[in-house]
Amino acid sequence: MSFAIYPSLKDVVVTVTGGASGIGAEIVRAFAAQGSRVGFVDLDVTTGQALAEDLSQKGATVAFEACDLRDIAALRQAFAGLKATLGPAGVLVNNAARDDRHGWETVEPEYYDERIATNLRHMFFATQAVAPDMIAARKGSIINMGSNSWWEAGGGMPVYTSAKAAVHGMTRSFARDLGPHRIRVNTVVPGWVMTERQKTLWANPEALERQKVRQCLPELIEPVYLARMVLFLASDDAAMCTANNYMVEAGSI
Repeated sequence: MSFAIYPSLKDVVVTVTGGASGIGAEIVRAFAAQGSRVGFVDLDVTTGQALAEDLSQKGATVAFEACDLRDIAALRQAFAGLKATLGPAGVLVNNAARDDRHGWETVEPEYYDERIATNLRHMFFATQAVAPDMIAARKGSIINMGSNSWWEAGGGMPVYTSAKAAVHGMTRSFARDLGPHRIRVNTVVPGWVMTERQKTLWANPEALERQKVRQCLPELIEPVYLARMVLFLASDDAAMCTANNYMVEAGSI
């Protein structure tokens, strides 16, 4: 396939959470290919460093900060480090999440709080960290990763789906509060994306066949397609797009 180049993304500073692997790594690569200055954070130090080194060797401007996003003080420190290296962010991609399966019967308050910290809370504080510089610049794009799991009334991970449903409310509220400063806030809604984690843990032949039947399009969704939607929403081409959901789920029902 031939994909678009967005001139407005060249030299723009982009911050991506959970950027070491999966969808996040594809987003980091996609922005690097656009000539953006890309900073990303992740808990996985080895994989994060390897990705940053690989892209840097290819001529991209990339910086990595190791960070457990459940620790808000560490998040703030990591974001400050990226800003010191690359400059203030013009784009934030709140990608980090983990869709661990769990039954509602066994959830304890400690696990519930940890799941919310993993899948929702850091998005708020990441937005808080970059918004002042975007306000000063009178421009910015914040892209939150949602999920179609709750749209489809998916079961087997109720705290995860609760967190992802909340992402949409957070997106719309921030879009209202930051809109007067010309900052756009949107949600990208993935279907079942074939990351290595999904392939290893849950994408058995029977599950894949069921998924193909549920989708309007027959091909399985690869991470690159999520990255392409993120690029569009970050670019000036999406200048009038805010407070909305952008589905990348192959028409899944």
